[in-house]
Amino acid sequence: MALPQYVKQFKMSAQIRHKIQELSEDIRDHQFKYYVLDAPTITDAAFDKLWNQLLSLESEYPQYKLESSPTLEVGGGFATAFTQHDHIQKMMSLDNVFDSDELTTWFERIEKAGVKNTWLCEVKVDGLAINLLYENGRLTRALTRGNGVTGEDVTLNIKTIKSIPTELTGKEIPALLEVRGEVFFPLKSFDELNDSLEEAGKPRFANPRNAAAGSLRQKDPKVTASRPLDVVVHGIGAVTGVNFNLQSNAYELLKGWGLPTSSRYKVVANRKEVLTFIDEYEKNRHNVEHEIDGVVIKVNELDVQNTLGFTSRAPKWAIAYKYPPEEVSTKLLDIKVSVGRTGRVTPFAYMQPVKVAGSTVTNATLHNAQEIVRKGILIGDTVLIRKAGDVIPEVLAPVIEKRDGSEKAFVMPSKCPNCGSKLRAMSEGDVDIRCPNSQSCPAQVVERLFYIGSRSALDIDVLGYEAATALLADKLVTDEGDLFALTLKDLGKSDFFTKKDGSRSVIADRFIAGLELAKTRPLWRILVALSIRHVGPTSAQALANKFGSITNIQKASAQELADIDGVGGVIADAIVEWFDIDWHKQIIKKWEKAGVSLVDAPKANIKQTLAGLTIVVTGSLNDFKRDEITEAITSRGGKASASVSSKTDFVVAGEAAGSKLDKAQELGITILDEAGFKVLLEKGIN
Repeated sequence: MALPQYVKQFKMSAQIRHKIQELSEDIRDHQFKYYVLDAPTITDAAFDKLWNQLLSLESEYPQYKLESSPTLEVGGGFATAFTQHDHIQKMMSLDNVFDSDELTTWFERIEKAGVKNTWLCEVKVDGLAINLLYENGRLTRALTRGNGVTGEDVTLNIKTIKSIPTELTGKEIPALLEVRGEVFFPLKSFDELNDSLEEAGKPRFANPRNAAAGSLRQKDPKVTASRPLDVVVHGIGAVTGVNFNLQSNAYELLKGWGLPTSSRYKVVANRKEVLTFIDEYEKNRHNVEHEIDGVVIKVNELDVQNTLGFTSRAPKWAIAYKYPPEEVSTKLLDIKVSVGRTGRVTPFAYMQPVKVAGSTVTNATLHNAQEIVRKGILIGDTVLIRKAGDVIPEVLAPVIEKRDGSEKAFVMPSKCPNCGSKLRAMSEGDVDIRCPNSQSCPAQVVERLFYIGSRSALDIDVLGYEAATALLADKLVTDEGDLFALTLKDLGKSDFFTKKDGSRSVIADRFIAGLELAKTRPLWRILVALSIRHVGPTSAQALANKFGSITNIQKASAQELADIDGVGGVIADAIVEWFDIDWHKQIIKKWEKAGVSLVDAPKANIKQTLAGLTIVVTGSLNDFKRDEITEAITSRGGKASASVSSKTDFVVAGEAAGSKLDKAQELGITILDEAGFKVLLEKGIN
């Protein structure tokens, strides 16, 4: 017997209400993970799909829309450990479109309003939204977006970001100004941060957006200061004391006041030009210094913006065109492990070659055994991969429906694949296992040699991975302690450093010359090269500046080390532990005997030609690397600044100098070329 129509309708209504409730709860859960925990469990694309499903149902069945629907609010709206404050003017979200048809529909809605306008197109920075409040030109408060009405107070942490001025400069500075922007983590620094977290036994950040959020929400501003965060501002909230008529004009004003605006925007006249801008950045998104997930299109004229108005959560005059995530599938052939320079054993995926985000990928890290289990990955699976932050190959998940029963679970080895030592966690609670045979495990020795030769350490010509492998395989060294005693005669015993006829190769001469040059590197680079756990460039420079020699560092107590700004207890303990090991002490003795400088030149011996001067270098110089520029300035008593302000004394403009040069010209600051910079270093201003 067929069900009555009213029963069918009742059941359908119940299903719709249930689905709306379910979607709302799922979205709330994902918003909490994204906004509060900074640990999203689904991709942006998957979240957008849920969001659009809910919007569609609410549009078709408005009678079932919840009063607490997440579509009525901006952001997650969840409480955090930070003090809460209201924005003066509400921070809105943006509506999204995902293809040209949806974008056309949006264009047509604008045109129906009978307005005439141009379009401002800009890349969409995938970062953490921030609201900066300036009163009488001074930064008084910084808030996260929060729920759009109330945000978290992160003022102290924001003030550690070098590109954000604490005081505005220039003309016609408004009495009150809310500036909206995005805090981001530069892509070039993202890998370095994750490497340091792994070395510390801490979980990696999944992507640069999470890294930015996690760095900004640190309880200790010193931690935030240690992270290379940056900001791009792209909008204005409440403002008094200044008027502007175009969005592009507002950007110029912000730039003139010293705020970090993006150069990656363009004002265009029509739809065709908008699509060209979108296509251009989709093709070149990997050449941008920060992660982007699309393009934002805005009506450029502010009077038209005011005419079009807002919905409850978003402006009608702006839209975000979202790029599809670059994900591909391939066969997981095997899961292998690698042993790093500190003994950390890392499983990695060995896959059928596949092209993703502009490059061919065969390997991808799986971080640790727990991560493999969490993702449910089996050897033989078809897996989805993408480049995390469009940079690092990442295995997302298995494609379950493609399993045929031949797949097998990965078992973490109990012994080191390189030396046979029993693997173990080195400390309680450490999620990683390590090879304890740090002195003679071939993999660790090769990795340390390779690291010594890298630009991060001593920058030794020729000493790459192949050379490091050859040095150990051909028994020219037993560990890094033997490195600087090598001679051309020694290198003649290795095929890597000789020609087919047995004569000496030119790379042998280059290698020995590189070793000699490395002996004179500054002390902080020597410290980095020793592969002391947790010691990176920042802490190494702090140690070198304080103690001046390896001997003094070795004699220092853990407390004396920990008291140094930029070091702290964890690094201090690692240093003391390193110097307590006999074969580590032998490395120091061997390097010293071979002529490696383990003492920094006393500051007094370097003429303080730049004492009291603040110098900004923009662009690239021919005879100085980036770290050498900073070192040249600070060792002579000067301050190397990242941003141009009225307090800047000189701006050094190298090749491809950017907006900092323009700012210096606007402020009338003296500009030097590289030759002038060299004269300044030598003679100062007297």
